[in-house]
Amino acid sequence: MSYTIFGDLGSGAFSAEAVLAEAGAPYAFHEVSLEKNEQRKPEFLAINPSGKIPALRLPEGEVITESAGILLTIADHFPSAHLLPPQGSAERAKAYRWLAFMASEIYPMVEISDYPERFAPEGAPAEALRAQARARLHERMGIVERFHAGPWFLPSGFSILDIYAAMFSRWRGSLGRDWPVETRLPRLVALSADVAARPAIAPVWQRHFVRG
Repeated sequence: MSYTIFGDLGSGAFSAEAVLAEAGAPYAFHEVSLEKNEQRKPEFLAINPSGKIPALRLPEGEVITESAGILLTIADHFPSAHLLPPQGSAERAKAYRWLAFMASEIYPMVEISDYPERFAPEGAPAEALRAQARARLHERMGIVERFHAGPWFLPSGFSILDIYAAMFSRWRGSLGRDWPVETRLPRLVALSADVAARPAIAPVWQRHFVRG
């Protein structure tokens, strides 16, 4: 029995696929094109009524949405992969803290930066909102950058946080093409290179971020 990821290449579905690959789990990737607005079609809304990707169908049929919830679920399903520090440890609490921070403080700003017209009238109001969202993104990503001391996000070693943080640092369109990620977020850029080099994740990274 396998897992099924619903999502688009280069989207938040990367984190779900990368964690499954790292865990050595059997899975299928069902592409839902954001460009074609397929996330709003009845077929996908039956899977996730909010119309957002990614979504993960577990082998037993349950559907999990929200990327942070998906990553935690996979980590729980594969404890031998050590995708999180031990239950009850201080490092585990730290992992929860930063996963929640990125999910609540960074992810929403990505949506506003990418689709400001969902929240403000098109034209100057939407563009002004986009600029505010990007400024917030820069500030929040800077907090993550300062916390990350390397080589991995947590002192205890590689975890789902590394995959999550690396993904956000790759979303250059959301951050603004004129914002110099390499100089503003050098630690996260280095972390991304380390995540991309992991044997199980390398082909997933290639498909999502180094396409043709």
